[in-house]
Amino acid sequence: MTLIEEAGVGGIPPQPEELAVAARREIEGRSLGRIAWDRLKRDKVAMAGGVLVILLILMAIFAPQLSSLEGQDPNSLNGTLIDPNYSTPIGGMGGISAHHWLGVDLPNGRDIFSRIVYGARYSLGIAGVSTLVAIVFGVVIGMIAGYFGGWIDNVLSRLMDLMLAFPVLLLSISILGVLPNTAFGLSGNSLRIALLIVVIGFFSWPYIGRIVRGQTIALREREFVDAARSLGASPFRIIFKEILPNLLAPIVVYATLLIPANILFEAALSYLGVGMREPTSSWGAMINAAIQTFQIDPEFLIVPGMAIFITVLAFNLFGDGLRDAFDPKASR
Repeated sequence: MTLIEEAGVGGIPPQPEELAVAARREIEGRSLGRIAWDRLKRDKVAMAGGVLVILLILMAIFAPQLSSLEGQDPNSLNGTLIDPNYSTPIGGMGGISAHHWLGVDLPNGRDIFSRIVYGARYSLGIAGVSTLVAIVFGVVIGMIAGYFGGWIDNVLSRLMDLMLAFPVLLLSISILGVLPNTAFGLSGNSLRIALLIVVIGFFSWPYIGRIVRGQTIALREREFVDAARSLGASPFRIIFKEILPNLLAPIVVYATLLIPANILFEAALSYLGVGMREPTSSWGAMINAAIQTFQIDPEFLIVPGMAIFITVLAFNLFGDGLRDAFDPKASR
């Protein structure tokens, strides 16, 4: 039954106003965002990934409250939880108990659950902010290169090619390894966090820059851009008012796929000792600390490894779902 037929149910002829409203509802168009949302809702795997992403973000935000539920501090040393004879957590299974839900680490007896939830703050926070830095630089440079073309495009494109040619991991280790403990008015963890954000974001922007450049080249020939140009709009107004809104879909999709890559990047740097350092709770640093004791207490190695695996999987599933939702040629 159509909406117009529903307007006249019960044997009562529909009024002209009812017919007009029903007709408008039948022919009402849907925006790209509405279409993408409807398609995304049908993708159960992507929705599950999105829900898990939200839960992980909430875990990072409310890390102190979650840690207080267990009554433990992530940096509290408790040698009484370690068997002095065998150098293993008391109680077996990594020391899992009602007071230590995921056990304790060796040799300090620190609570693993508290360190995991606090580690989410650093791992997700650094990856998220560095992704934002990469998005801003990549989008701006990509749009300028794609819109103006000519020598500007050649210079910026060669710059992106040059950045992509660097051995990123080795160069990041070199940069983070030689910098002093105090610089730019920062020290300790504050300096480490700032350096990780800058290094990861700096080496990530060319990837999205190339994507945005290609999309901008296609959009600059569209009719709405010609119309804005004929009305006297400046190039930068056209770039940021006309072209940028049409790039939001690929930007959002790429951001959700770039975050897990940056989570792995930060974890790798922390694991290699040039990222977050003890006693700061970082998933990569936790894996590094567990290497020495995993044969005695594998719990401390398994838990942060699973945290990284689940987080990266959730972002990838959600990102793949977003890509399919915004792609009009996708089959799902």
